[in-house]
Amino acid sequence: MKKIVISLSLILCSFLLIACGEEMMPNQAVDDYLQKYVTLDDDVVNQINEYVDKEDMTDEQKSKYKQILRNQYSSLTYTINDVKYDENDKDVAYVNVKLNVRDLYKVQQTTLYYYENHKNEFTDKEGNYDISKYLDYKLEQMKAATETTTHSIVIKVVKDDNDWDVSQLSSEDLQKIHGIYEYEE
Repeated sequence: MKKIVISLSLILCSFLLIACGEEMMPNQAVDDYLQKYVTLDDDVVNQINEYVDKEDMTDEQKSKYKQILRNQYSSLTYTINDVKYDENDKDVAYVNVKLNVRDLYKVQQTTLYYYENHKNEFTDKEGNYDISKYLDYKLEQMKAATETTTHSIVIKVVKDDNDWDVSQLSSEDLQKIHGIYEYEE
């Protein structure tokens, strides 16, 4: 009887370890990371607020810009294509991701082109350049953006104490997530 109880206890413990202790894989760490953008995790919203609050804009423009960025992130879609482990270090993996984001880079280019050809629309009563008018125009164009673009990024993930952690993304990869990556048309 004692052997049965011990055996059942071992089986139950094994089941609990399997159910609760399932190791996160590199692709899950990347999925969790990107979902923070999509779900507008508090950390992401705080980063948006900190970033925009440093910009030289009116309070109304900052509010619009924050909403544009929230919309940008919540509309982000992605596909995790594959995971490749480092040949020399199995605690390092590279996750290939295909992102689909609103094309804010194209909006920036279009608004700049429009400005260059319509400078008189962005001046004050004395004929001086009024950056606030240009920012209002640019923000309205960004808000209305529906066209998307697709980028591929490779995200490095490192295993630390049995957890996979996303390494700091490059500036280029962050620009791709933000939809402002400069690409060739």
